[in-house]
Amino acid sequence: MKIRGARECKNCGTQWAYYETGSVECPECGSLRSVGVDERKQHTDAPATLDLTEHRARFGEARSTLPEEGVDELKTTLRSYLRKRGFIKGGELEPLDDTVLAAHELLHAVDVYDHLADPTDPDREYFLSLLSGADDGDRPAPAAVPTNMRPARGLGDADAVADYRDDVLTYLDDHPDEDAREVLGSLRERVKRVESLQGDVDPAAVEELVTAANEIARYLREDDAAALTSARGRVERLEL
Repeated sequence: MKIRGARECKNCGTQWAYYETGSVECPECGSLRSVGVDERKQHTDAPATLDLTEHRARFGEARSTLPEEGVDELKTTLRSYLRKRGFIKGGELEPLDDTVLAAHELLHAVDVYDHLADPTDPDREYFLSLLSGADDGDRPAPAAVPTNMRPARGLGDADAVADYRDDVLTYLDDHPDEDAREVLGSLRERVKRVESLQGDVDPAAVEELVTAANEIARYLREDDAAALTSARGRVERLEL
């Protein structure tokens, strides 16, 4: 939606950036009486921090199964974070960042791991490694994904790319570009293919979708024609 990012308190005159706080409450006096003082711009992001500290403490001792109450609480934390995250900030298109990718993957990894009949040590190590670094945007490389956990990587990245594509399309409402729309259409077809395979695809292949999405965005932000050409070729070459 389009909002005014610069606000001024009608009570004390303080000005602040709504894009940074996500609140109409005056940071100085607490008044809710404020007005926007600039033009409206597309904005889909909200201030959000992913903190998995308490979940790491709970899951660190898990062996073959995960604590049921812990699973529900972890998924609630991840969903709450992802609901707030968007990729347009004050009219500017942001990259698809690693923390969003890791959060999406971890959301699926909880279910994938919990449904394994006989999790292996590599499966457990991978899950705990993802949990350890997700809030900092750190996750294992594609080559390190165990076979049993491939669906989590595939579905997580597919969900993240789908959400990102939606925001890029919103951005294009104010910055029309038919070439970008065309490549986004091809990207969506590949995402649907990953979804139809329940995410069980080569992690290196699904990583290409993430790279292509960010290349499309770089083209739009920087007028980098080479980035769009690279994204188009990357998507067309994918075999899923």
